[in-house]
Amino acid sequence: MTTFADALFTFFDAYFVIYGVPYDRSASFRVGQRFAPDEIRKASYNYESIFFKNKIDLRNVPIHDMGNIGEFGDPSSMIEAVEFTVSKIVSENKFPIGLGGEHTITVGAVKGITKEGKDLFVVSIDAHADFRDEYLGDKYSHACVMKRISELVGTENIAIIGVRSLSSEEIEFFDKVTSRGANLLMYSPLDIRTLGMHRVLNEIERASKGKFIYLTLDMDGIDPAYAPGVGTPEPLGLDPYTVSMIIERLSSKLIGFDVVEVAPPYDNGITSILAAYYVREVISEVWRARYASKA
Repeated sequence: MTTFADALFTFFDAYFVIYGVPYDRSASFRVGQRFAPDEIRKASYNYESIFFKNKIDLRNVPIHDMGNIGEFGDPSSMIEAVEFTVSKIVSENKFPIGLGGEHTITVGAVKGITKEGKDLFVVSIDAHADFRDEYLGDKYSHACVMKRISELVGTENIAIIGVRSLSSEEIEFFDKVTSRGANLLMYSPLDIRTLGMHRVLNEIERASKGKFIYLTLDMDGIDPAYAPGVGTPEPLGLDPYTVSMIIERLSSKLIGFDVVEVAPPYDNGITSILAAYYVREVISEVWRARYASKA
């Protein structure tokens, strides 16, 4: 198995631990997300070890790639395996990085972190809200992931960035949430153009005060001009620099990260290359924020 580039440390010695989840059982439009963990790993060898933006040499950062955690035929066993894996990583004061697979893997990751007693705020970069209660009879569809997560952390501890597609069921649910005086931060790309990314991030920082942040990046949140190889592409999305800004700004509060919904059969590798870039960026920015800047 190809490991992620510059993942040179053992589990015991590492701070960042990468795991893959080759799962796409509930994919509803384009299938192939199960191939993404290995394709993202291969794409990581495109890059120099130095992360150009902050000049951190990733060869000196303690990274371990534990491989893929299994192949699953049903969501319950997959979520349970991800929960166990992430709980183990976090319990050892390490930083989990998941390579999906479809977005359902995030439910397991959030369960694993909350199991360790962490007070959590979840930021999702996504073209879709993923707040359906069920989709095609499946409560663990990739279209339901944030609804399941809201049952773990509460809607007030969620922010979604990049939304530009909603179902009538989701609109009705959000109206009910608002009418109860509850809060859920949700920003479309147009909102970001109007308000500015700094204001959006200021609002997220206020809402997440005193909490760790888990960042989940569904690659369809990015415009398909930059990331065409995804399961459910939506035009007029975020540009890559906006995602980088989010990662850099939130890096000091991050407790975990995943990148999901890359579908390698639908492009020439460009989406996997971009996904690998963001994994490297999260590693280098978290390391810079917590350790390198204090050296």
